[in-house]
Amino acid sequence: MNKVVASADEAIKDVFDGATIMIGGFGLCGIPENLVRALVRKCVKNLTTISNNAGVDGLGNGLLLAAGQIRKHIGTYVGENKLLEQMVLQHKVDLDLVPQGTFSERIRAGGAGIPAFYTPTGVGTIVAENKETRDFDGRQYVMERALTADFAFVKAWRGDKWGNLVYRKTARNFNPMMATAAKVTIAEVENLVEVGELDPDMVHTPSIYVQRIFQGELYEKRIEKRTLRKAVGRR
Repeated sequence: MNKVVASADEAIKDVFDGATIMIGGFGLCGIPENLVRALVRKCVKNLTTISNNAGVDGLGNGLLLAAGQIRKHIGTYVGENKLLEQMVLQHKVDLDLVPQGTFSERIRAGGAGIPAFYTPTGVGTIVAENKETRDFDGRQYVMERALTADFAFVKAWRGDKWGNLVYRKTARNFNPMMATAAKVTIAEVENLVEVGELDPDMVHTPSIYVQRIFQGELYEKRIEKRTLRKAVGRR
């Protein structure tokens, strides 16, 4: 039951060219920084990444983009990443933009074993092109397929050696859903503790979903876009 590995590099040893990888985080909040850096070092290619956004230039998934490792990205937001915009326009990366609520539900459905579902979001728009639509009680819905992956990279605040995970505030975001929707879930944590130290009522991701866990290091926790309020009554 001890699922601890020594490092991010050991944790991703079996990630292969062409793999589909879910990567947790919202913007730069709750991203598995160590796993992404290890993936860059491993130099695997032709990856399909499923993540809310593609990081920023020089951090997070932006490192994978800069290294030319991503073939396709499924997400909800281009964000502050100018490189992603350029690579999509140059047809170097295939981008699939999904409404954020639909994105969340597709991952949740994948983890629950539900192959598809209907949603009104996107009906009558480009989102619904080439997809099945149905009428329910006089309203049109579009069918969306679930999302699953070969690997899920998630980041938690605390975790024990069995793989039980606790996330902290908004850093939770997509991590718990992604942990359920992949064949292999790898967790990096800020604090790795002994079994029994976590309050069972506080566990967000049970250990059954996690195959490997390690304690990360060198977290930047950078602010993606700093906005300051103008001082009132000052010149």
